[in-house]
Amino acid sequence: MEHVVIIGNGISGITAARHIRKLSDKKITIISSETKYFFSRTALMYVYMGHMKFEHTQPYEPWFWRKNNIDLKEGTVTKIHPLAKKIQFDNDEIMTYDKLIIATGSKPNKFGWPGQEAKGVFGMYHKQDLEKLEKYAPDNKKCKRAVIIGGGLIGIELAEMLHSRNIPVTFLVRESSFWNSVLPKGESAMINREILENQIDLRLGVNLKEIKTDTNGKAKSVIIAETGEEIECNVVGLTAGVSPNVDFLRDSDIEIGKGVKVNRFLETSIPNIYAIGDCAEQHEPIGERRAIEAVWYTGRMMGETVAQTICGNKLEYKPGHWFNSAKFIDIEYQTYGWVWAKTRENEARFYWEHKSGKKCIHVNFDKNTRKFIGINTFGIRMRHEFFDRVLTNGESIDHVIEHLADANFDPEFYKLHEPEIVQKFNQENNTNIKLKKKSWKRIFSRV
Repeated sequence: MEHVVIIGNGISGITAARHIRKLSDKKITIISSETKYFFSRTALMYVYMGHMKFEHTQPYEPWFWRKNNIDLKEGTVTKIHPLAKKIQFDNDEIMTYDKLIIATGSKPNKFGWPGQEAKGVFGMYHKQDLEKLEKYAPDNKKCKRAVIIGGGLIGIELAEMLHSRNIPVTFLVRESSFWNSVLPKGESAMINREILENQIDLRLGVNLKEIKTDTNGKAKSVIIAETGEEIECNVVGLTAGVSPNVDFLRDSDIEIGKGVKVNRFLETSIPNIYAIGDCAEQHEPIGERRAIEAVWYTGRMMGETVAQTICGNKLEYKPGHWFNSAKFIDIEYQTYGWVWAKTRENEARFYWEHKSGKKCIHVNFDKNTRKFIGINTFGIRMRHEFFDRVLTNGESIDHVIEHLADANFDPEFYKLHEPEIVQKFNQENNTNIKLKKKSWKRIFSRV
C-alpha cells in the first residue's frame, strides 16, 4: 500500500489528507510538532478572549482520524533523505514514505533583535504562543503592559486580544500609517483612528532596537531605535510578519528559495515530494499574486489540488480571483480583486466614506476601458459570489455600482448606504447610474 506522509497538520496538510482519503485507500500519516489534532489557527484569538474553549477550535472529533484510517504522529522532522525516501526525526527515528507532502506553514519573523529569545517574547501563530500568552499575560495585574512589534493583521489581532483583558498595549509600527504597504491612504487612516479610539498606544514610524531582560531572562522593557525611549513591559509580541518554516530543509536536495520552490502542480524539484500552504513558493507568481501566500483559503485549495495529483488526476493549482477578509477590532474588512496601496498608471479610483468614519468602500477600475479591477470594503459586508462573478465576466465599474444592492451581504435591518454611494459616484464621474433594486434571481444566477 502506497504510504503518503504529510509534515504539518494545518489547514493545507489536513485538507490534503482528507481528500486523499476520499479518493483512495492509501496509507496516510500526518506529522505534527505543534498539536496532535488539527485546530483552526484563526480562532486562537477567540480562545484567549473567552468566546470559546480550545477544543471548540477542533473541527473533527478524535474518532474521526481512526475512522478514516489517518495516522497521527507527534514529532519534529529534522531532515529529509529524498533518495532513500526517508524522513528523520529529532530523536533520530526514521520513517519511510512513497510520497511526501511538506505543509509546515510559517514562523514569526525575527530580525536579530537583542533579547528576542527572552521569556515573555513570542509571536501569535502557534498553540504554544497562546499558552505563553496565558502564562505571561493572564490579566493586567501580572502583565502591566504589553508591547507589540509590527503592524500587520496578526499584530492587530494580538492588540485586540490583550485589550479584551484590559492590558495596556503599546503598538510599534515602522510604517508612517498602519499597514499602508497594503491599504490605500483612506483605509489606513481609518484603522489608525480605530486603534487609537480603543486606547491602544499606537506609535507610527518607529522600530525596535532591543528587548531588555531582568536577571531571570524575562523581558522587562523595549528600546525604540529612533528615540532611545525605554518602555517598560512584561510581554513583547513579535508580529512583524511571517516567513516559510523551511529551515530543516536547507541541507536537503530540495530546491529552496524563501520557501519550498514548486511548479503549478505543487511539485518540488524532487519527484514524489510536494509542498503546499504557507511554506510553498511558486517559481513564477500566478498573475498579480505573490509567489508565497500565507492565506487560509489558498492553503485549503492547495491541499485539495495536490490530493488530486497524488491520486492520479494531475491537477494544476488555480487559486482564482484574489480575495481576503479580516477584522480590525470592530471594523470588518473584505477585499476582492486588486486595490493596491498606490494607484497604477491605467487606474482610476472611487472612494466613499461614511460620516461615522467607520465604513467605506474603495473601488478600482481601468480609466480607459472602465473595467472593474477590485474593491476594498470596510464595515459593510459584501457578497463573495457577486464579485467573483463580475471579475470573471470582466464587468465594468458602472455595472458594479448599478448592482451594489445585489453585492450587499449585511443582515436584514442593517442601514443601507448604496443610494448615497451611487449619488457620490455619479457626481464625481459625471454619470447617471440608477441603482437597481436587489434581485435574488440575479444573486443566485450562475451566469
